[in-house]
Amino acid sequence: MSYTYKGMIYSIKSPVRSISVNKHNIVVTDQNGSKLIKFTNAIDSKRFLAWVYQV
Repeated sequence: MSYTYKGMIYSIKSPVRSISVNKHNIVVTDQNGSKLIKFTNAIDSKRFLAWVYQV
């Protein structure tokens, strides 16, 4: 599955092993490793988390 934010495509594979949140930064660890995603505001980061939890 992939998520597009400000023209960047972030690919995340199930299963997600961990999610770490620090203000506008989110680190997602899946079977391919860790990915840091930097958001510009809290609303965008919350939308991303809602998307991850849906899948």
